[in-house]
Amino acid sequence: MSLTKSKPTGASSLLAKPRFELMPFDSFEGQMEQLPEGAEIAITASPQLGLDATVEWSEKSAARGYTPIPHVAARYVRDKEHLDEIATRLTEAGVTDIFVPGGDREDPVGEFESAYELLVALDDLGHEFDEVGITGYPEGHDFLDDRTLAEAMDRKAPYATYVTTQLCYDPEAVVDWVEAIRDRGIDLPVEVGIPGVMKYQRLLSISQKVGVGDSIRFLRKTSGIVGFVRQLVGSRGKYTPDALVDGLAPYVDDPEYGIRGIHVYTFNQTADTEAWRRERLDN
Repeated sequence: MSLTKSKPTGASSLLAKPRFELMPFDSFEGQMEQLPEGAEIAITASPQLGLDATVEWSEKSAARGYTPIPHVAARYVRDKEHLDEIATRLTEAGVTDIFVPGGDREDPVGEFESAYELLVALDDLGHEFDEVGITGYPEGHDFLDDRTLAEAMDRKAPYATYVTTQLCYDPEAVVDWVEAIRDRGIDLPVEVGIPGVMKYQRLLSISQKVGVGDSIRFLRKTSGIVGFVRQLVGSRGKYTPDALVDGLAPYVDDPEYGIRGIHVYTFNQTADTEAWRRERLDN
């Protein structure tokens, strides 16, 4: 009798239609072409390029049949007139879903310090999108304490339709965080941010830059440094998010958790991630 390994419940649902995040650099078009037809593409805001590149790639990807989700980062918007222009262009391009983070600029370019301020301004201007996402932090924030983060989410939640989490490697941390926001009365669906497939060295470098130190420790904690090195060598130096997806899978169909999908941080390296995703779905 042959035994077949069954996939954890919910894993296929997570992998069927993920959201892929791309940065609006010169490599965008080539990376986009590696993705499935009609894929949802979250398009970040670049400190170097501002929001112009984000809007332009949203327009181009929509024209190519993809579903763009532009990041309208508050600290990159000059004023209400600029916001009105951005929202109008996105609406005309057929964009129905936007993501509103604060933005990673230390100093805002204009009058918006926070995502909340921009969400209020967007509402005042009368622009409506079917979906509006806000940020969640399962492992906290480098510069903001947990109470401040909770208060910020409580203010933003009435303007949002979903939450996307920061990059995280630890499924337990995500589940605990979801339980915590549900206890506070936040019932927005959650898109869980996970890393794509890439070399460990690059992934650890990126993780340190975006401040997910606890997640770096999680990569090492299974059996200490020796286990981490074995994992690295055994995988031929590449990280794959199998354990993360499988750890989240049991909660996907539970309405109390409201985990509706995954948001893949590709860092513009989509080919390996897409090959891994297809292989998981086929096996």
